[in-house]
Amino acid sequence: MSQTPSLFLSIGKQVKDEYGRSVGKIASFAVTTNGRFETVFVEQSDGKFLKQAVENLKLDGDEITLISSTKSQATVFCDQIPLIWRKDQALKDLNDKKKISSELYHDLHTSFDGALTQLKGEAQVLLDKISHEIDRLKEEVKTLNYALVHLEIEHEIGKVDEKNYEMAFTIIQDNIKRVNVEKADLEITLSKMSNILLGDASKTNCNLKIEAPTPIGENPSATELPEPPVVVYVKELGRSGI
Repeated sequence: MSQTPSLFLSIGKQVKDEYGRSVGKIASFAVTTNGRFETVFVEQSDGKFLKQAVENLKLDGDEITLISSTKSQATVFCDQIPLIWRKDQALKDLNDKKKISSELYHDLHTSFDGALTQLKGEAQVLLDKISHEIDRLKEEVKTLNYALVHLEIEHEIGKVDEKNYEMAFTIIQDNIKRVNVEKADLEITLSKMSNILLGDASKTNCNLKIEAPTPIGENPSATELPEPPVVVYVKELGRSGI
């Protein structure tokens, strides 16, 4: 994001993630000696502080969004690994055409190869992290679906009145949609990074598009959200029965 003194005006404002969930309020910034904003400190609802790079903040009027650091790192790897690979290939072509000395070729090739090895190692660590996060989100969807089923049961037997049922139903469905969107985002990131590490030059675009979750009450098409691992009981608010 752009470096501007107006960032101080965002102190105290609410921050959300890409999926519309509240992260907390901006408490302060860390600024380098040359006046460059480096880190943002966000106070979370539990009183703990979250420290993030300023580059992960997106300001759009009064809207402040905290971009996933995982996806930001993935984008860097998707840009750098193919670039270094192409440079190494160009170097090889120059050597094959006898345009550079063998000594210079070997020196530069060793440098490129070392950089690729390091980046791929770091990318693999991130891949493992993404895989674990996807597994966590799958479990979260499963838990939310169980919560929805139990809500339906309690409502059906008259333990939960209509007003509280509708409120709880909305909350659970909203969260199911958000988690599904986040999971789909990470699955796309995982796929693109895996292609990068496999050297698939035709699939090296890591420009990830964030889809906002569909508000409750709207009917998303089948292509907008992946199917959850267990059944989601979707119904009109106010109607009973599973």
